[in-house]
Amino acid sequence: MIEEREARSRLELAGQSHLLRFWPELSPVERSSLLEELSLLQAKELREHCMAAMEAAGRDNGPVQQLDQRMEPVPPEFFGSACRSDDTELAAWEKEGIHQISENKVAVLLLAGGQGTRLGVSYPKGMYDVGLPSGKTLYQIQAERIRKVQQLAAEKHGKKCIIPWYIMTSEFTLSPTEKFFIENSYFNLDKSNVIMFEQRMLPAVTFDGKAILEGKGKLAMAPDGNGGLYRALADNKILEDMERRGIEYVHVYCVDNILVKMADPVFIGFCVTKGADCGAKVVEKAYPEEPVGVVCRVDGIYQVVEYSEISAETAKKRNPDGSLTFSAGNICNHFFTRDFLQSVVEVHERKLKHHIAIKKVPYTDDDGHFVKPQKANGIKLEKFVFDVFQFSKNFVAFEVLREDEFSPLKNADDPALKDTPTTSRRSLLCQHYRWALGAGACFIDKEKNRIPDKLRLSETEDPPVKFEISPLVSYFGEGLEVYLKDRKFHSPFVLDENMAQELLNA
Repeated sequence: MIEEREARSRLELAGQSHLLRFWPELSPVERSSLLEELSLLQAKELREHCMAAMEAAGRDNGPVQQLDQRMEPVPPEFFGSACRSDDTELAAWEKEGIHQISENKVAVLLLAGGQGTRLGVSYPKGMYDVGLPSGKTLYQIQAERIRKVQQLAAEKHGKKCIIPWYIMTSEFTLSPTEKFFIENSYFNLDKSNVIMFEQRMLPAVTFDGKAILEGKGKLAMAPDGNGGLYRALADNKILEDMERRGIEYVHVYCVDNILVKMADPVFIGFCVTKGADCGAKVVEKAYPEEPVGVVCRVDGIYQVVEYSEISAETAKKRNPDGSLTFSAGNICNHFFTRDFLQSVVEVHERKLKHHIAIKKVPYTDDDGHFVKPQKANGIKLEKFVFDVFQFSKNFVAFEVLREDEFSPLKNADDPALKDTPTTSRRSLLCQHYRWALGAGACFIDKEKNRIPDKLRLSETEDPPVKFEISPLVSYFGEGLEVYLKDRKFHSPFVLDENMAQELLNA
């Protein structure tokens, strides 16, 4: 931690001396806390950050650059699909992915630095229970999927398999996440293979380029976006840890997707087979106007183009078969080689552009009063994890079905909103219901009358029964016939390891 004199010197060089204007009023503990925050901010970086925020806010007021004439979709030779590729290809990719997992060359990396503000909770999203019959949280579901895919690879190749789980947190999420994992015994994963690290925090900035004080002795800070991953990898020597473990391939994903396939062997195998250094899972856009980023090429360079950057005409453009030309919706689910990440950290990270978010940032005014603003007063800058696509020498995209692999949790329950606890729960239970029907299960009511199967469900429709399958029993619907075929079940029902054993012994 730096001393007061050093802090004043740095802030003067950065043009941010106002951050110490309440220094005489601070207690020794408050002074120490503020100096600790300031010690992480170098004068040059702080000055550049505040200037960049101010300049970005000015640019953001201008017209959005339209990219229509410069865009082209991902070429077919670099595009795979879980729903369009043939079964032979899918089996080969899965076999390759399982092989790489068995060689202990695959890791998963979770982006979990954001708070659950929109969800209406003060704790990390991974700790959220969406209301499943089992009461499992997102963290537990993901941990169990790791355990199961390790087991599948071990059974296939006859040796112990380890998939390290790297979890990027922030100042807001590190402590509660660590505590939650300890309280839950790391969900029966080896503690040494769960590596938590912290991304940087950046000050919120006023429109005239001044860092904001939240309290008299506290800066208004925010995580530097999921693209802060690359600085965090360097700060915490994560790539060195991966190298020591022999990791070659990394599956990166966001915490809020209840359907995420951890270390998906098919996706890993596809990317490895294609010799990719960078890959993205995508889903087909539901409709032309859906406000999601599209993975494509712009001037021959891969990137994610936001809906606001193209015209309605381009968004509606269709291929001869009727499908959308620009249909590859980004879902923040990526493959990277460790070598590629190393090159990003060492060479390219500083080239990543900042994205701007205009926010209502609570602050302390010149009279020392805490203010919750009624309108936007500050700028937060962040980087996006997918902005590194441009540096890839061999990029690929892999399409998956939305109902199988993408249902994010972002908002509190509200009938008018999507991506809520209700929609996340529905997505998982619908998937498990489809798996159960496919495995030959039938369902009966309290009077032992058969409940008719419902093979097609709308996205707003709950399945007729609540049937949950533990990831420890089935990773992605495989191997269920032995437990379910020609058997009758009441609702709700949870098929966990103990129940599976009971069914086998019955």
